[in-house]
Amino acid sequence: MQKPLVAGNWKMNGLAASLEQIDLIGAGIDDALRAQVDVMICPPSILVAQAVRKANESSVLIGGQDCHAMASGAHTGDVSAEMLKDAGASAVIVGHSERRADHGETDVVVKAKAEAALRAGLIAIICIGETRAQREAGSTLGIVGSQLAGSVPPGTAGQIVIAYEPVWAIGTGLVPSVADVAEVHAFVRTQLEASHGAEGAKMRILYGGSVKSSNARALMSVPHVNGALVGGASLMAADFLGIVGAYR
Repeated sequence: MQKPLVAGNWKMNGLAASLEQIDLIGAGIDDALRAQVDVMICPPSILVAQAVRKANESSVLIGGQDCHAMASGAHTGDVSAEMLKDAGASAVIVGHSERRADHGETDVVVKAKAEAALRAGLIAIICIGETRAQREAGSTLGIVGSQLAGSVPPGTAGQIVIAYEPVWAIGTGLVPSVADVAEVHAFVRTQLEASHGAEGAKMRILYGGSVKSSNARALMSVPHVNGALVGGASLMAADFLGIVGAYR
């Protein structure tokens, strides 16, 4: 059985004062809940080191939102996986749909970043998902399968997490039906088992896209949903804890 992971992606939000929310999140996770679920916050890169210091007194893990494929070099404005590791991060998100769309990141680029995360000793949270047009065209599984094949490097269950985020559901309030989520997650599991064998059977598959406290329990109970990647609802501790509490 995979221990679920609920990870909050703050995106380009948050100042130093926002890190108080990590204190509140940590305080809201008792021993019983801590035994049931891993909890992570991924703040902007400039806040990672401060967030790690905040989280040291709790069970909250800290991750990055992106990394460069190279360990160092002339890449102004970029952050390497090794830098995130050095700052105390334990994971990094790669291939988020906003990176794929806004920065033109291809599966090849995403795979290189995932390989960089593994190289640095970070967990790679690899995002996949279809657009609304692709879903309406009936090509969801084809798109998801292609992204899996092109974006996920060899690795173990402890190194790789997959996050299925239908692009059309991110920040829109729209959520696919439980049956739709079940279909895609079962497909992802089958593909991971085919490509990674026994390790693929144990990799965590997160669902993301307008997850909130009111729908978290239903979504987290779907077979092969091993947690959530949460956007806006992770910015405030009360909202985020309402989602984590689905595992209580």
